[in-house]
Amino acid sequence: MSIPASLRQQVIAEAQYRCEYCKTSSRLTGTPLVMEHILPRSLGGNDARSNLAASCYRCNEFKGIKTHAKDPETGQLVSLFNPRQQDWNSEFTWGNGGTHILGRTPTGRATVLALRLNNEQMVEARAIWIDFGWHPPADSTPT
Repeated sequence: MSIPASLRQQVIAEAQYRCEYCKTSSRLTGTPLVMEHILPRSLGGNDARSNLAASCYRCNEFKGIKTHAKDPETGQLVSLFNPRQQDWNSEFTWGNGGTHILGRTPTGRATVLALRLNNEQMVEARAIWIDFGWHPPADSTPT
């Protein structure tokens, strides 16, 4: 079953053309965002708006069918970040001037590791974007 183009566009526009996990702008990377199933289809998820998130290819691939991961601080198995139910700024913050995403909560910390939000290539790209004033997004503040 294919997700209708109008629904795809709605999800992407509501995400301000940024990945809902790492906040990377598709306009900076020149690569389109994909539809991420928060609860994967293989685990019973559907194509409803409430189960879809705009995602970059990298986050989508790293997330795969994961719905939970261990919080590195407590060792607890916790749910991954759900962009439909949780606020990004409550779960994450920008560290090191905006090059790194830091988890504020067990969910945030587990998501940072599971989706490899601070992989070397993204950290290097963010540093360049910061130099040009393109990052971090205006609706979040670096620490």
